[in-house]
Amino acid sequence: MTERHVHIVGAGLSGLAAAVRLVERGARVTVYESAGHAGGRCRTFYDRTLDRAIDNGNHLIMSGNRSALDYLARIGSKDALTGPAEAAYPFVDVKTGRRWRVRINDGLFPAWIFDAKARVPETGVADYLKAAGIAFARADQTVADLVDRSDPLYARFWEPLTLAVLNTTPEIGQARLLWSVIRETFALGGGASRPLAAREGLGPAFIDPALRFLDARGAEVRFNARVRALRFDAARISGLDLGEETVSVGAGDSVILAVPPSRLRQLLPELDPPDDDASILNVHYRTARPVPLAALGDAPFIGMLSSDAHWCFVRGDVVSLTVSASHAIGMDEVPNDQAARAMWRETQAALQLGDAPYEAVRVIRERRATPDQSPASVARRLKPATRWRNLALAGDHTDTGVPATIEGSIRSGDRAAAMIFEKRNAA
Repeated sequence: MTERHVHIVGAGLSGLAAAVRLVERGARVTVYESAGHAGGRCRTFYDRTLDRAIDNGNHLIMSGNRSALDYLARIGSKDALTGPAEAAYPFVDVKTGRRWRVRINDGLFPAWIFDAKARVPETGVADYLKAAGIAFARADQTVADLVDRSDPLYARFWEPLTLAVLNTTPEIGQARLLWSVIRETFALGGGASRPLAAREGLGPAFIDPALRFLDARGAEVRFNARVRALRFDAARISGLDLGEETVSVGAGDSVILAVPPSRLRQLLPELDPPDDDASILNVHYRTARPVPLAALGDAPFIGMLSSDAHWCFVRGDVVSLTVSASHAIGMDEVPNDQAARAMWRETQAALQLGDAPYEAVRVIRERRATPDQSPASVARRLKPATRWRNLALAGDHTDTGVPATIEGSIRSGDRAAAMIFEKRNAA
């Protein structure tokens, strides 16, 4: 393609994904990031309290997340993920001490639901068949509208899955959005359902290699460069106001806004994206020695039930807990020290640590972790195309057809880049 300049506002995962696609096709790319680092909500940083590098949040990828895995392959980071050889998900009920693993078999036929040792305890085949209606969910239906809340499958599968994938409760989360994940993973069998996590962290897997990839191809990433306003010329963006500087957007140039909904409203008040006020609570503990992994098996995590914490990830001597939808279940109001103490007791039970203490703890609250993913908010998702002919939108809040996850972020960046190509080819 003829070299044209594409200006990308935001160096989060969606902005980086768009930039990678664009430079591959020969575009000149400049990325503007208001922070001093890339990654947005998907990053690794050194924490002084723990004296360790940690992720700002825990993210689980699945082997069926084709956009995420393709992105990693493109930036030379395909070996950065780790996970079990089979699609196995370990769980523990912290209150009762009961443990089990959900094992998804390979192939399209779901033999695992007919195997009492592979499916969720105290569930039968009929429980899974009853829930099949989620595949035909209407846009206005929640997960709880379609799943029997009296079944053990609800508390041991549907609720944890909804919290993890939609960052909200089954009573709020859109069923159709949850089905989009099931359709691309569990419904395709174990080959698409293996749980994966970043071996050394989100930054080393998704962000640092992308920055090196872009730099090697001449792209410029400008940190501490906050775009304060957009300049307009009729039906196109003509400039980016950075305060002390205004960057001109040429007649053949394009702009991608890869920013969160709250920031998007500031730049384009006429747009009405979903609210991005769904929070996640993460608690990171450093222990005196590497944590035993017997409770996890070969998985990088364990799911926790009957507890405040929902998911537990272990990397060396750091244990990281996630409380999804903390805004919806009252955990945003719990003081940090109280949450840390209570969840360490849960961790001791989940990981079979006895009365072992932790040496340091860091509590991180992501107040704007994801957009609201209720039916009403999903209906407000924006398309990548806008009325400005040289402007595209990216971000996990856009209408990707999947939830606001790593997969959704990357897919949105890919779509925005594709739209830029299509418009140029049509010009």
